[in-house]
Amino acid sequence: MTDKEQYKRMFDTVASFGMEPLEVCDIMKKRKKHTYMNKAAAAAAAVFLIAGSTGVAYAANVGGIQRTIQLWIHGDQTNAELVIDETGSYDVTYQSENGSTETLSGGGVAIESDGSERALTEEEIMEELSMPDVEYEDDGTVWVYYYDQKMNVTDSFEDGVCYVKLVHGEETLYMTIKYDNGYSISPDKYPDPKSFN
Repeated sequence: MTDKEQYKRMFDTVASFGMEPLEVCDIMKKRKKHTYMNKAAAAAAAVFLIAGSTGVAYAANVGGIQRTIQLWIHGDQTNAELVIDETGSYDVTYQSENGSTETLSGGGVAIESDGSERALTEEEIMEELSMPDVEYEDDGTVWVYYYDQKMNVTDSFEDGVCYVKLVHGEETLYMTIKYDNGYSISPDKYPDPKSFN
């Protein structure tokens, strides 16, 4: 007699508490199936954990922060890849209107009140990237870009200086531009053109 036959013979004599043998078999199959699902879920969780750990290790090897952001470039919102290294320097890569890949770079350090230097934080870099920009075109026009705003300020210059008030939501900035010699921004008033070169 095999083991299977012995088990069958032994359990044939056990009372089924009023259930038919078919019902007992159905209950046993359900339990078996439930156990199999738990093993599958555990296996999937283990694979996910291993894959997630690998991704974290890969990101750590990059040497800084890397993520996709939305950035205003020339008055248009654009998806860009931001990479910040441990020194606070950054590179922003995006596709221009003509399909070419463009890169903006910047960053640096901030000076604390005690005179010590530290790398710029991600928030400070994002603030820098959202500041207004002035561009001089080949045709002689001067444009100011700020979020979704595009302003041709060419005719606003008097004696080589232009004043531009910029509003975005609740924020107001005052910009002073010296033609081909830089610009300055303040949240309080127009900066004096003599205060910067």
